[in-house]
Amino acid sequence: METNALYNITYGLYVVGCYSDGKPAGCIINTCFQVTSENPTLAICLNKKNHTLDCIKKNPRFCVSIISEETDPMIISSFGFRSARDVDKYTDFGYDELDGTPAVKGNFCGRLILDAINFIDCGSHVIVIGKLVASHGGNGTPMTYAYYHKVIKGSAPKNAPTYRAEPQPAQTSNKEIRRFKCDICGYEVESESDLPADFVCPLCGVDRSHFKEI
Repeated sequence: METNALYNITYGLYVVGCYSDGKPAGCIINTCFQVTSENPTLAICLNKKNHTLDCIKKNPRFCVSIISEETDPMIISSFGFRSARDVDKYTDFGYDELDGTPAVKGNFCGRLILDAINFIDCGSHVIVIGKLVASHGGNGTPMTYAYYHKVIKGSAPKNAPTYRAEPQPAQTSNKEIRRFKCDICGYEVESESDLPADFVCPLCGVDRSHFKEI
């Protein structure tokens, strides 16, 4: 089946925040949409392997923070490419207690507080239906998934519903172009030689040791 048309569907970027045994957990998602206007309900999509999904099943209240073009890219890296099972994603940013949820601090277009009322199994992912219980305004222009790829030059983690392997570029000269990819945020860089020892990822700030040749 030819699936290129799927990549023209528009998406946003969001931080989902919830509590797990009293500790804040969360992740990045790119699927969130309003289902009904009266007594508003929304739907988000999470990978079955995602720790945040397990947390919401135990504690149904969660926060959706709408990422703006001015949101710190480090938030995307921290919440999108690491598991809350292993690290506290909120350490570098802090959070505010918002209607019973942890809302990561930062520049966002708005916050939505929801209570999960249904879970729909979709194979590798689960659609979570949430009832809106509160909303909070914000600032900025909502970041689209296209903006994230084209301007910030980020990639989708493998748990994302829109993940796809990047094609290898064709060689256009006699010089061998080497490609390196950050194993934290997915940022890629091309070079004719090895990356210098003091190279730092411009997206998430990690050092050269996190770049693997691809």
